[in-house]
Amino acid sequence: MTISKKKMLYVQHWSFKTGYHQKGAEKFLSGGGDYPGVEIIGRYHAPGSLEGWIVLKTDNPKAIYEHVAQWAELLNWETTPVFTDEEAAPIVAKVYG
Repeated sequence: MTISKKKMLYVQHWSFKTGYHQKGAEKFLSGGGDYPGVEIIGRYHAPGSLEGWIVLKTDNPKAIYEHVAQWAELLNWETTPVFTDEEAAPIVAKVYG
């Protein structure tokens, strides 16, 4: 039997740790923002702040974990798996329908 993996969406919120903005910006600009094995749907930076969000799609959450670990010295992270309306509706219908 073959089990296919469905790609899931994740939203990550990141913020710079105190004192690490310049080092983080340099790492990002040198290509450190790449996400091997993960499709980046969008990356968003809040103007005038030291935080942002990334929307990802992958069937391999370990790749997300690896990326976060590489940035752990510089950034605080929150990663949340999310569903689209189309994915959530059948679940809501099952529970409340």
